Amino acid sequence: MTHTVTTETGAAAGGGRPRRLHIAGAALPGPGGALRTANIAVEDGRIAEVSDAGPAAGAVRVDGSGLIALPGLVDLHTHLREPGREDAETVASGTRAAARGGFTAVHAMANTDPVADTAGVVEQVWRLGQEAGHCDVWPVGAVTQGIAGSRLAELGAMADSKARVRVFSDDGHCVSDALLMRRALEYVKAFDGVIAQHAQEPRLTEGAQMNEGAVSARLGLAGWPAVAEEAIIARDCLLAAHVGSRLHVCHVSTAGSVEILRWAKSRGTQVTAEVTPHHLLLTDDLVQHYDPAYKVNPPLRTAEDVHALRAGLADGTIDCVATDHAPHPVEAKESEWSYAAMGMVGLETALSVVHLTMVETGLLDWAGVAERMSAAPARIGRLATQGRPLEPGEPANLTLYDPAPRGRVDPRSFASKSRNTPYLGIELPGRVVATLLRGRPTVLDGKLV
Repeated sequence: MTHTVTTETGAAAGGGRPRRLHIAGAALPGPGGALRTANIAVEDGRIAEVSDAGPAAGAVRVDGSGLIALPGLVDLHTHLREPGREDAETVASGTRAAARGGFTAVHAMANTDPVADTAGVVEQVWRLGQEAGHCDVWPVGAVTQGIAGSRLAELGAMADSKARVRVFSDDGHCVSDALLMRRALEYVKAFDGVIAQHAQEPRLTEGAQMNEGAVSARLGLAGWPAVAEEAIIARDCLLAAHVGSRLHVCHVSTAGSVEILRWAKSRGTQVTAEVTPHHLLLTDDLVQHYDPAYKVNPPLRTAEDVHALRAGLADGTIDCVATDHAPHPVEAKESEWSYAAMGMVGLETALSVVHLTMVETGLLDWAGVAERMSAAPARIGRLATQGRPLEPGEPANLTLYDPAPRGRVDPRSFASKSRNTPYLGIELPGRVVATLLRGRPTVLDGKLV
């Protein structure tokens, strides 16, 4: 189906930001998995009405027939690489990719060069996001100076900056020192912050190349044991409960981690967790051909782990989906397995992978997708204007998704500067037709505006 954007009189829409939009006949997720068809009127950046009414005079009409209207997606875990690695990604190119994927807000991780461990660096990233304008960019501050794991970074100064940092992470490195982790958890309580932990016990993963198991033994590659993740999650859940602070666990990848999180939540611990699309779909069997496209941190795990992750996301043990979008230039990935960089791009395929793994399997309905890809990550990141329901008076941050088409992934079409996708040639369902940021289209008819 081709969806065109026309004015009330049928003329092509063009020019600057439309004051009024009329999204006709879109399907809105409701309770019990029901989809209701309605027209969404957008005026001055907010949802003015959700009803059967026709367009207001002068409104730009968007054909929403056959499309699902979701709150704009929010990513808690995006690597935009700027400053320092603009050859892989920039804030501008990464947010273009985000808009193409239906995202209206992303959290930019701190492992840049220089590291985002001061108010000055996080404000630079925030300003670059403002200038790009494709989606909101909220910097994640480093927990420790230089993400070196020795001394706390300027957490309070970053929280008080224009970037208003509330999420702190040394992602790519674990805060392995238990005392330092405790101090960080205590510190962020003052401004309702959250420590997002990359759970990886470093001594158990020295030289590790892939998941420890039958495949690693057969290939002769150093294994990355599940316990290296699970031990840190268990420790940090106990610390968070002890000090009464908020903990978020990045990219959960094992069945054991899901069980630990379920136990911690049953005790009332303030812990949340994310899973990536690639850990919901791919397994370590793919590594047998030594294709570096499948090299990632944490590594792809077993089919049993994938099953547990899907179940954990469905029942709420895992709160949200986060892409861990990790762009790399060609030379960093197209090399021998042991030398290749870890990471995958994911912003432009995330919604389709969740559609495939969670909706088509019956584990989630579209209301569940909206909760786990929009509302929950916005709550965790303390974003007041993102992840809001599609109701009158709310900011018009929304995504229109066509679930019908299926197509093979071609990274040449990506808006990202990098092409290191694990889905090359894989058939995925659906496509993002439009993305609106505060009523302003950033994507229309699947194309960047």
